[in-house]
Amino acid sequence: MITGFNFKKKFGQNFISDKNLLSAIVADSGIDNNSQVLEIGAGAGTLTEQLAQVASKVVAIEIDKDLTPYLQLLCDRHKNITLIFDDFMRVSKETIEEHFDKKFDVVANLPYYITTPIIFRLIEEGFNINSLTIMVQKEVAERFVADCNCKEYGAVSVMLQSQADLKITRVVPRSMFYPQPNVDSAVINIKINPNKYNISNKENFSKVVKTAFNYRRKTLCNALQLGLNIDRESAEKMIASIGLPVNIRGEKLTIQQFIDLSNYL
Repeated sequence: MITGFNFKKKFGQNFISDKNLLSAIVADSGIDNNSQVLEIGAGAGTLTEQLAQVASKVVAIEIDKDLTPYLQLLCDRHKNITLIFDDFMRVSKETIEEHFDKKFDVVANLPYYITTPIIFRLIEEGFNINSLTIMVQKEVAERFVADCNCKEYGAVSVMLQSQADLKITRVVPRSMFYPQPNVDSAVINIKINPNKYNISNKENFSKVVKTAFNYRRKTLCNALQLGLNIDRESAEKMIASIGLPVNIRGEKLTIQQFIDLSNYL
């Protein structure tokens, strides 16, 4: 572990030094010597180094320039690493993708505070990626893979599972990090599968899903009226079109039922 470094809470800095765990994360990603990898949040470079020993190319983005001395030493040892010191959420898609000449994989220990925005940016902006293998808060990983009727099931579950195949590969106790966070983590593998379902209009699909869960305590009928600004009769017709009772709640719908509802819209 690096010494004399001032960890910054605002960047969600919790680093991993256990080489067995780092190697396991790389193995979970399924990358090999033909793979090109994007790492978001290089931190002290411990995962970066493990990736560089396997992949043909690693592009690591890090927001904290105070980590430059540690990461530059890493680049001196591994010529297949490219460093970008910037905020991933501000770097253009074009700037990132110009470093790759084919589809790439994302492997990262993501800061908890910005996990979901990063994932949705990668998917919604259509980055040229095969998969994401990411360390996230355990409760977040459970929401990502949740089925309908589970309390963890929500808009993020539906949106991700409609476009990818997801699997939690391992749970990581908080004691494996420094500084130690207040929660446990999990590694989740997300294989992009854009044609998994037949969604005729992704904008309508996203709108219906977010509407249903934004008004989670209301019936789906009431949620549709509020979120889509339609009258009750129209909302009832939408629900009836997919053969569901008018008093059903959105959290009870399967992904396919959400798609059918959005296709009707």
